[in-house]
Amino acid sequence: MQFIIDPKVIDLGVTIRGVELTGVNNQQYPEALTQYIQTEVQQSLMGLDRDQIKTDPIIQGFWDLHKAVHLPKRNNTPAPATLLKLILKRGTLFSINPIVDLYNLISIQSHLALGAHDIDQIDGNVNLRLTTGTERFVPIGADNQPEPVKPNEYGYIDDSNEIICHLETRQVEKTKVTPATSHVFYIVQGNQNTTQEYVDETAQRVIDLTTQYLGGEGLFLN
Repeated sequence: MQFIIDPKVIDLGVTIRGVELTGVNNQQYPEALTQYIQTEVQQSLMGLDRDQIKTDPIIQGFWDLHKAVHLPKRNNTPAPATLLKLILKRGTLFSINPIVDLYNLISIQSHLALGAHDIDQIDGNVNLRLTTGTERFVPIGADNQPEPVKPNEYGYIDDSNEIICHLETRQVEKTKVTPATSHVFYIVQGNQNTTQEYVDETAQRVIDLTTQYLGGEGLFLN
């Protein structure tokens, strides 16, 4: 699989690194990973409040990206802000499965937007480009009912013209990670307020922690 990036998206201010991991074991949840995530989430909660989330420059950068593509604020909160608000409310990270929990933790810590997709469910390559409005988009939990897509937003789109992630906010049923997933495409996305070096350091951390706890091998794409 190739990860192809339209320069027009970079011009909006997106900083991005794709990661591919193979041979990951998502069927068993190591106790060491559970303990690690719990400890790190509690560390992240220290001193965290809503004002900090609101004024964080990285999160503000995602709001600026949304504004650049004329995305309304309502129901389009940047992904890392949503996670931070959830752990602030609950005091813990809601568990889904090892791969998802691990990238959610890294998003909480870095304030970058992370996502994971089952490569075996992706058709061909992934293109990060501006939407045309013709794409098929079925968000997670949408019961296979496509939602309309506006042109000139940005999305991660496979060769069948199906969105696998809309901006950094919504992922889809088609490529969602399940316990059977072993071949993973990770998205690590920043914005104009994050350097490429910071994004790459975070992407390397995805590889290091995933392979440490769940096995497999990883490499950078694009």
